[in-house]
Amino acid sequence: MRRVLVANRGAIACRIFRTAQRLGLETVAVYSEADRDALHVRAATEARPLGGAAAADSYLRIDRILAAARASGADAVHPGYGFLSENADFAQAVADAGLTWIGPGPDAMRALGHKARAKELAHARGIPCLPGYHGDDPSDERLLAAARDIGFPVMVKASAGGGGRGMRLVTEAAQLPAALQAARSEAQSAFGDGELLLERALPRPRHIEIQLIADLHGRCLHLGERDCSVQRRHQKLIEESPSPAVDASLRERMGTHAVELARAAGYVGVGTAEFLVDEHGRFWLLEMNPRLQVEHAVTEMVSGLNLVEWQLRIAAGERLPYRQEHLNLQGHAIEVRLCAEDESFLPQTGRVQLFRPPPAGEGRSAGARLRFDHALFEGVEVTPHYDALLGKLVAHAPTREQAIARLLAGLESLQVLGLATNRRLLAACLRHPEFAAGAAHVDFLARHGDAIQRAGGPFLRPWRVRHHGELLDLPVREADGVAPPPVQAAPVAPGRWHVQSGAIDLFLEDASYDPPAGAGAAATANELRVPFNGKVIAVHARAGSSVRRGDTLVVVESMKLEHALLAARDATVRTLHVQPGEQVATAQVLVTFEAAPQSGP
Repeated sequence: MRRVLVANRGAIACRIFRTAQRLGLETVAVYSEADRDALHVRAATEARPLGGAAAADSYLRIDRILAAARASGADAVHPGYGFLSENADFAQAVADAGLTWIGPGPDAMRALGHKARAKELAHARGIPCLPGYHGDDPSDERLLAAARDIGFPVMVKASAGGGGRGMRLVTEAAQLPAALQAARSEAQSAFGDGELLLERALPRPRHIEIQLIADLHGRCLHLGERDCSVQRRHQKLIEESPSPAVDASLRERMGTHAVELARAAGYVGVGTAEFLVDEHGRFWLLEMNPRLQVEHAVTEMVSGLNLVEWQLRIAAGERLPYRQEHLNLQGHAIEVRLCAEDESFLPQTGRVQLFRPPPAGEGRSAGARLRFDHALFEGVEVTPHYDALLGKLVAHAPTREQAIARLLAGLESLQVLGLATNRRLLAACLRHPEFAAGAAHVDFLARHGDAIQRAGGPFLRPWRVRHHGELLDLPVREADGVAPPPVQAAPVAPGRWHVQSGAIDLFLEDASYDPPAGAGAAATANELRVPFNGKVIAVHARAGSSVRRGDTLVVVESMKLEHALLAARDATVRTLHVQPGEQVATAQVLVTFEAAPQSGP
């Protein structure tokens, strides 16, 4: 192995380049038209264009990636994660071209990278799996019948890929058709495969995964677990190792099953077995990811192993020099994912105007380290063509409390100006008493997300409220969370407060973000505008049709996720301004409605 092409982009490509170059290997970057000026293009020994901007026209094009490998003289291909990293046909094509594939072989990928086949193999080995359906009939009718047999709630999942894409929670039969359509579309866009499966949904599990590593000579080890329970829309936001909920016995049982599954498939390289765990310590296999994980740095911190280095060494034929009993996991590591999204969790695009990474050295906690994997720089354009992940900030310390403190210090010193990020949300999650106690489950953000996002800042500002239609401005110091005495306030619903002052009781609604009164508000009420850049996937409205508040009018894909844009009121559609396949920009008008009827004099 002399020259490695990384069939990926951004932070993951940069991270692989660093290790490959340290080992004396030359590196080749590939890039889409949208990534022409990206950091990973500059970081490699050589860079080759793939053309196109969308992933389907660039990073998902096997033919163009292989052509780039031939033209650059690369003799090995690393897929990174996402895109084609779990595509067995890609692995086979790389091998057929006479190149070294840095990852599990095509047969192992077919056995484990496809969730349905992985569960069949697990069942045969006695590894616990949730009840579900992954049969040969993909029709809506068969899936509806299967869902009734399984019992609601059920989880709809893409059979291929990962990262939370193509997943929908369905609590009743009436929701299933729309969930199937959305999951298929999202999975097809992200992985080129729209096949779905069903499985029973657990009410409040933890998401625990086991890191695996196996060489070409039959040795397979696990490197402990990561707790990935803090998620939004099935996408992980915070990962840590070890899990606060896993003891030595549970770790050994899960690790043994994970290794058994990998060996049964003839697995080589690094990979991850993912499980759901309930409060009684029972666990069920979710899936096996036959690739490097986004959160691999957490395991690197506690194990002292460089997983990318071992991917390269294993692909070159080296033996693992470790035995399971010799592995020594030390300290605690926590990672947060910095994403380009606003307070409503909507994806954001734009140019980074200022970027200051946090210092990587010692922080306020003794013995703590900080690592920031990213591809940011001042002037970089964040586009809607790929996912919202900007970087991963990871802290390692002797204790969990020290790791949290170091990570918070890193988040506070990180500066990214020019587009919204979830930095404040991440810090609020780390400070939340439930997370601090190690008690967060997968429903953590579903239960606390709104309150966390409304957490106050350091500034004195007016709180704009509505009472019987009249707008009032109350001075509030947000850091205190409520209006200052003598006013007492308590939340009674999202955005709605019960306020008491003396003998007076008021129920107020937060109108801080309402549009201004007058023509602007009237225009807003008669238009549907897209809140972010993206691509129109579906249009469900038609000119002249009546719609009701909450109806889905347009579906827009941005950063690999689909977002349904809803009618804000009962109305009649006057004009549609977009059609499926069209690119749209933030604030662009998608639909206009007939003017709302005027109220009485």
